[in-house]
Amino acid sequence: MEAEPNSPCVPVSPGCITSENSALLTPLPLSPDALRFDEDDDLEVFSKDATLNDGNSFSPMMLTSPSSMINQIKFEDEPDVKDLFITVDEPESHITAIETFITYSIATKTTRSEFDSSEFEVRRRYQDFLWLKSRLEDTHPTLIIPPLPEKFIVKGMVERFNDDFIETRRKALHKFLNRIADHPTLTFNEDFKIFLTAQAWELTSHKKQGPGLLSRMGQTLKAVASSVRGVKNRPDEFTELGEYVEVFSQKINVLDKISQRISKEEKDYHEELKEYGPIYTLWSASEEELVDPLKGVASCIDKCSKINETLNSKLSSDLIPIIHEYVLYSETLSGVLRRRDQIQVELDVKVDALVNRKADRETLKEEIEKLEDKVECANNALKADWDRWTKNIQTDLRTAFTNMADCRISHYEECLATWESFLSTQSCDVQQKDGS
Repeated sequence: MEAEPNSPCVPVSPGCITSENSALLTPLPLSPDALRFDEDDDLEVFSKDATLNDGNSFSPMMLTSPSSMINQIKFEDEPDVKDLFITVDEPESHITAIETFITYSIATKTTRSEFDSSEFEVRRRYQDFLWLKSRLEDTHPTLIIPPLPEKFIVKGMVERFNDDFIETRRKALHKFLNRIADHPTLTFNEDFKIFLTAQAWELTSHKKQGPGLLSRMGQTLKAVASSVRGVKNRPDEFTELGEYVEVFSQKINVLDKISQRISKEEKDYHEELKEYGPIYTLWSASEEELVDPLKGVASCIDKCSKINETLNSKLSSDLIPIIHEYVLYSETLSGVLRRRDQIQVELDVKVDALVNRKADRETLKEEIEKLEDKVECANNALKADWDRWTKNIQTDLRTAFTNMADCRISHYEECLATWESFLSTQSCDVQQKDGS
């Protein structure tokens, strides 16, 4: 079978899922309190993308690694040299009579011949990113499209347009575009090129040429019909992938919730430390014999407070966004599998019609052949992209966890050195007093 032009089908090597370890995919039981958090423990989130041998450590693959279920399938034309560089920067607020929104500068540099220039700069708002993601999903239904940060933040959080929120979203949007740019298929999508290069009025005109409301409603109805009807002939490999995604989603969501709870507690701890040290300084004014040790304690607390602030900043900027991105990826993976099933259902319906209908059999056979090619194309694209995704998550989480470990070690070593220095000065003072 040859892929049609502009088809989401990607040339891949044959691959399948093994089932020898499928029993390991049974979800592990969660503690009854694992997901129970007080409403006051809600934390700010920027959005709604190492295999450890220690049995008590979290492994990103958690149960059965997808790479062990799927033969190694690679994109044959994956580029070796990066030729597209994208930067999302310079957020700018816009206030109109009916809405307030933020636009971001998208700067692109490229050496690709299909671009009219080597450099472009445009401004885009969040809804433009949503349009791009939707178009990528329509054009490549069984590729894993990178997730976007959610539009809204949960209740009890900071204002939607404060500086911290805008900066966190900017970083997420930057990562979204660069993940697309690094993808061997998505990077050559025509809508992606238009997003990077078209002026605002050109982009608006292009959006109007996309699928209309009735077309999108038709796709939604098909998806609902697929879920109601069920998939009779889904290959076992994709059933196992669905089970894996379900378990992965459970685990990464718990990890995300706890990580953000820890972050909130450490920020509260930092605020308490900032109030704690000055009390010793005030106390020293009324304790003539304890002036030096009290001021020494106050100094140590102040230093530890600053060290703790650095640790909190690292946790908020390096670990939590990575974990939350993969919470969103778990939702993306579920959507990809649903779209694959939708294509499968279209084929199943035609096959059933061929069995039950005497007329128009030749026409149905032709339609079935086309749908069989479409299903094979979709399956191969998903399996190849899944292999890329498993490598990405292993790299991302291993890096995030090792960086967190380095930060923790540095934090405790600096705090330990601070207090040891205080103890040594007090020991010297005691010896001098005893000698006198």
